[in-house]
Amino acid sequence: MPWQNQGGGGGPWGGGGGGGPGPWGRGPSGGGSGPQPPNIEELLRRGQDRMRSMLPGGMGSVRGLILIGLIAVAVWLGSGFYTVQPEQLGVVLRFGKYVRDATPGLNYHLPTPIERALTPDVTRENRVEIGFRSGSEGRTVSARDLQEESLMLTGDENIVDIDFTVFWKIKDASEYLFGVREPEVLVKVAAESAMREVVGRTPIQQALTEGRGKIEVDTQALLQKLLDSYGAGIEIRRVQLLAVDPPAQVVDAFNDVQRARADRERLRNEAEAYRNDVIPRARGDAERLIQEAQAYREEVLNRAQGDTKRFLSVYQAYQANKDVTTERMYLETMEQVLKNTSKVILDRGEGGQGVVPYLPLPELKPKPLPPEGKAP
Repeated sequence: MPWQNQGGGGGPWGGGGGGGPGPWGRGPSGGGSGPQPPNIEELLRRGQDRMRSMLPGGMGSVRGLILIGLIAVAVWLGSGFYTVQPEQLGVVLRFGKYVRDATPGLNYHLPTPIERALTPDVTRENRVEIGFRSGSEGRTVSARDLQEESLMLTGDENIVDIDFTVFWKIKDASEYLFGVREPEVLVKVAAESAMREVVGRTPIQQALTEGRGKIEVDTQALLQKLLDSYGAGIEIRRVQLLAVDPPAQVVDAFNDVQRARADRERLRNEAEAYRNDVIPRARGDAERLIQEAQAYREEVLNRAQGDTKRFLSVYQAYQANKDVTTERMYLETMEQVLKNTSKVILDRGEGGQGVVPYLPLPELKPKPLPPEGKAP
């Protein structure tokens, strides 16, 4: 058998074929060659014998009982030592009531059930995902798997799909442990509520473009205010928007609307550019016409005033000497009439007879000389 060696020696219990004593104090009964199980009663008896030998006076003596009690009390008192890690904070409870905090390192509290210590991680930054769940390898499974969390109504009554993450840590360990029952669930529910309130005041166009930073800041402030009112002992580190998109069912229609709005904005800009080009030019032309009209008005007024003054001066000279003024006016008038006409003067004196029946008067005018170097 496997418990016997090849030479017929003792088995695992120490008993050989000759019935020698085994490790439990005696060999197998009956002198058989098979293995025998340990005797439980014998083990208990031997343990009691050793205990009596260690205790002076035996188990039932007063000294023995006192020593056993002292050992039990020492073990019970020693159970109050505990260690607080650097990233933790110790919270000591006495009969279930908070009494004090414990700094990192080796600390002591009264043994159970008088006091006990809790050591939450106060420096670890926790995260809550809303609208999606990260995969086991850090990859996002799908941002649309939890639409009951991510679909929200905007201020202009549009639906937007928002995925965001909330990062938080413990601010007050006692409030965190005893203020709320499930802190992570509270953070998730409060964060979703705060985000819905902020998005409900924001138009969809602003939420999709430049308003994301403001949404994060407003949500963080509102969420921190809610948690402080609950006495949760939690500090919100930041709120991070990961995706702000229209719902997948209407994304094509939404893109068409966005393209139409872009076209409208482009046409509006072109119209504004044309307006800014035409209106200044029209205003310049109008100003030019006004200035020309004013110049013409000044010219006419000045000419009329000059003519009036000249007429009055002539009238005054006429009143002073009518004959001389009349002759001067006649000469000036004839000068104006005849200055641009061809004139031939005939002297009637010295036997002149005046104008002959036909006389080519224009031919009598001297012809202009040809330019130099040209034949006449």
